Amino acid sequence: MVVNINIKNNAERAVGVRAIVVIVLFALATACCEAKGGRHVGRVTPRVDPFRGAHLGRTDIAGRNEKVFNVLQFGAKPDGRKDCTQSFVRAWRAACDFKGRSRLLIPGGTFLLSEIVFAGPCSGPDPKIVQVIGTVKATTDVSEYSSSEWVLFESINGLVITGRGTFDGQGDAVWKYNDCRGNSNCVQLPSNIKFNKVTGGVLRGITSLNSKGVHIFITNCDNIRVRKVNVIAPEDSPNTDGIHVSHSNNVKIARTVIRTGDDCISMIQGATNVAINKVACGPGHGISVGSLGKYPHEEDVRGIYVKNCTFTGTDNGVRIKTWPGSDLSAASGMLFQDLIMNNVKNPIIIDQGYCGGSKSRGCNKSPSRVKISTVHYVNIRGTSTTPEAVKLICSSQFPCQDVHFYNIDLKYQRSGATATCSNAKAWYAGRQNPPPCK
Repeated sequence: MVVNINIKNNAERAVGVRAIVVIVLFALATACCEAKGGRHVGRVTPRVDPFRGAHLGRTDIAGRNEKVFNVLQFGAKPDGRKDCTQSFVRAWRAACDFKGRSRLLIPGGTFLLSEIVFAGPCSGPDPKIVQVIGTVKATTDVSEYSSSEWVLFESINGLVITGRGTFDGQGDAVWKYNDCRGNSNCVQLPSNIKFNKVTGGVLRGITSLNSKGVHIFITNCDNIRVRKVNVIAPEDSPNTDGIHVSHSNNVKIARTVIRTGDDCISMIQGATNVAINKVACGPGHGISVGSLGKYPHEEDVRGIYVKNCTFTGTDNGVRIKTWPGSDLSAASGMLFQDLIMNNVKNPIIIDQGYCGGSKSRGCNKSPSRVKISTVHYVNIRGTSTTPEAVKLICSSQFPCQDVHFYNIDLKYQRSGATATCSNAKAWYAGRQNPPPCK
């Protein structure tokens, strides 16, 4: 179904805009009550952000009643040659066990670390602060890593990582061993930073440089804020997603710059209430919901909000991707609004035949069983490097439902931009360039 609403004069346009806003808000509110296989899965309720109203910039300054644990006092050497892993562990353990307000300080200099875990639970009600001033470098021997992360923060209630320091994964030394190009079952190289089972966490100001794998991995978490972070890796670096979110609720990402070789931000199963605002993406593969449906019994994705973002020279803009032949699951309640596309290959794309680069080796031909619904694209403009600026390739078994376009203006330099749709029920209002699918 394609419904095109034309708004002619100013009075009608104002009424039309208000109607669209009402439709968007109502649809997003109701999207949280989707049925999975006929079973009611309930409403996703955003929880109170524990850092709302807090001046996070002040965390860069130690308070009077705060105990500072400097890694130098625990034997760390800022020469970039000595492995400081055990010194950092001892410093963290002391800061974590301190019952009052405490700060782990990583001062200026370069510190070499192998695989390390900052584990909780910690003592006291105050968030633990990790201040990074210098550079932390990863060792390059991948045999030293027993799991797919370099720096892991785990089982902590209340955590602030702040400062202008750098986590350098030195991925350029190992990317040549990565076989993830076209191999969806490859071994994942370590992430620079991973949050697992963190509640009330902030990552602010730091730079993630040349991660071996995913830069920032957030999983099994609640109430996480990423703010003013820089993610940097070459355009051809393999599988270096900027920020990856799974099994987590209430994640806010804002005022962040991501330049990498894979998705700038990716949200997979169990990601709910993820708000992305003022992110500069490019180079990279854009902001992706998915891929979904690769594994059995995946959790639904609900409540994805992407606003005020800029995409420059990316392979995709905003993308929803699901595997064919998947188990039954759902992705619903998504809003993509006020976005700028600068020379983007696929500015708006839904791909329910995604195979992770393995199509040439016999991708599953069965239709995807991920139900996509209540998706809104509002005020998206810019330039596409391909004629098809909008692609909706949905499942033949479960067509995309309730997809709305309002004020889309995507130009293709050589000729007029076009839209391709299959198995999608779309509604249109306001300016539409490319023209709506027939």
